[in-house]
Amino acid sequence: MVERVALDTDGRELSIETGLVGKQAHGAVWMRHGDTVVLVAVVSDNRPSNFDFFPLQVDYREKMYAGGRIPGNFFKRESAPSTAEKLHARLIDHQIRPLFPKAYNFETQVYVTVLSYDGVNDPAVLAMTGASAALSISNIPFDGPIGAVRVGRVGDVFKVNPTLQQLEESDVNIVVSGNRESIIAVEGEFHEAPDGDVLEALKVAHQGIIEVIDLQVGLVAKVGKEKRVVEEHEVNTVLVAAVQEKAASRVKDANRTADKLDREQLLRDLGNEIKEALAEEFPESDGAIGDAFDGVVKKDMRAMILDENRRIDGRSIDEVREISIHLGVLPRTHGSAIFTRGQTQALCVATLGSKMDTRMIDDLSGKSFKSFMLDYNFPNWSVGETGRIAAPGRREIGHGSLAEKAVEPVIPGEEHFPYTIRLVSEITESNSSSSMATVCGGSLAMMDAGVPIKTHVAGAGVGLVMEGDKWVVLTDILGEEDHLGDMDLKITGTVDGLTAIQMDIKIGGVSFDILQVAFERARAALNHILGLMNDAISTPREALSEYAPRVLSIRVEQSKIGAVIGPGGKTIRSIEETGATVTVEDDGMVTVTSVDAAAGEAAMGMIRALVEDPEVGATYAGTVRRITDFGAFIEILPGKDGLCHISELEHHRVRKVDDVLKEGEKVQVKVIGIDDQGKIRLSRKALIEAPSGGSEAED
Repeated sequence: MVERVALDTDGRELSIETGLVGKQAHGAVWMRHGDTVVLVAVVSDNRPSNFDFFPLQVDYREKMYAGGRIPGNFFKRESAPSTAEKLHARLIDHQIRPLFPKAYNFETQVYVTVLSYDGVNDPAVLAMTGASAALSISNIPFDGPIGAVRVGRVGDVFKVNPTLQQLEESDVNIVVSGNRESIIAVEGEFHEAPDGDVLEALKVAHQGIIEVIDLQVGLVAKVGKEKRVVEEHEVNTVLVAAVQEKAASRVKDANRTADKLDREQLLRDLGNEIKEALAEEFPESDGAIGDAFDGVVKKDMRAMILDENRRIDGRSIDEVREISIHLGVLPRTHGSAIFTRGQTQALCVATLGSKMDTRMIDDLSGKSFKSFMLDYNFPNWSVGETGRIAAPGRREIGHGSLAEKAVEPVIPGEEHFPYTIRLVSEITESNSSSSMATVCGGSLAMMDAGVPIKTHVAGAGVGLVMEGDKWVVLTDILGEEDHLGDMDLKITGTVDGLTAIQMDIKIGGVSFDILQVAFERARAALNHILGLMNDAISTPREALSEYAPRVLSIRVEQSKIGAVIGPGGKTIRSIEETGATVTVEDDGMVTVTSVDAAAGEAAMGMIRALVEDPEVGATYAGTVRRITDFGAFIEILPGKDGLCHISELEHHRVRKVDDVLKEGEKVQVKVIGIDDQGKIRLSRKALIEAPSGGSEAED
């Protein structure tokens, strides 16, 4: 039987339906907002897995037919997930993963398929709520439902789930998920929004989340299945006590070792030693001993923070790690910087290109092109590990996307800087917050390249350790504080406001009191880091690298595009004989790219001459095209002739025009008039000094 629940969202109905499709899945919902439709189906294996982690997979796919399009690739069918699809899947994973029981180890998969797209309502946020709804009505153990909304700002008013057109005009674009009590995950971007405004947007989002949760509760009441029983792992208390006795004091010493690699080696050696010491008493229990040992490490670190206000590297809870900055480290790149914060280091490189270097995006909305992009690479060796060498995964794509959103608000418009800009971050060392180091290093590399960004952007990570009612917010968290803590909040911004945010938590939710403190700590860290970045370089370099291309642009009237291109492209080919490359857009934007500055200027001069309109009073170097009895027709601009009457050739009387001018001769003339029909009157004598006496000589 089909069941359906719905609510009104600013005149657009949002509905959840189940029972029509996907009846063999463990849970399936048909989500609809306006004419955007998303199908979410969930399944979970009946047998436990052999993994030592929860094997959850989220697959988000946008079918091109949803937007009435055929895929633009060679095979004309959907292929591997796009960057956007991977990011949406990653965000759904982050939102739902903490809500499964810790003891639940059954392989679980969430499938999201966008079936219809109206260009108005966002399918990604609809899918996030759909994942919660499908899990909530299924028999899969899940601590839901949760809700997800997007918040924008229309004028001065925050709006929940705005249309995509409204988002284009908004300085706030934030996706928030949560339960009835608090926020669970956040991801968003801003145009230097004040810190307080972002907090206010989160509060508005939470009200919208509650409405979406109530909608799901109504559906669960109608069709919800009984949840599977999860058997908690039986804990060997004798084994745990034995590990605690042997490890506690030495773990305390190891946890107070500031260097990451030294600390990891101490704990690794101690863990192996304890396994050997307890092997006879607890045979075939290596896994249980290891788990118990990890529990001792986690408990000690958290107690050290909560009870002593002390961190494993010796810093105070609100202290930023030591920062160093090196600029221009790569001699042949256009701009480069190494940003190091503690044991996290990013080598960032800025490369400038032309219109031909833009990145094409082919999605439900159609084809579009990006002139700014940021790519992030995280090799295994950066953390002293081996691993599978492969193409960038969801983690790298996610971190790169966050950093790109953070920096994008300060990128100059194409009319001011007509370059394609690519930033690449190579993580050469990591102990948490490598994406935030990428933001800082990317900002520095662009200034080193001479990109006219108006100000620096920095990023900082903030963490949380919470036990009961006791909690501590940590500034600039380490990898272990992220791994053993309860929150990872990343905030980026300029001195004037925030540009991006991402938050993941491992607990049931975070209150607004905690978020208020976290934002204050993050702002203090940002201001500190921005100060150091400005000390290193406060304004973009005045000149581009000698190895960077020179890009010049001019916007011409669309009616004059043909003059630039010429018949069969003849004119544009002649311009490119200078050594420059010329591209012409449909909107009249003409771009000249050249490594040699002189070649670029020569090509641009030729283009200006093609599209320039003659002006009265202006002087031109013309070419005599035709001589008549009454004067000479002189080409002053490509395709534009004017008449220099015989009386305007000399200050004295001229009997025959060819006594003064010859066809093909170059001559300087001045425009003395343009009539209503566009006919141009020229004068040669206006540029010749008159004979002494002030009157024309007689013949």
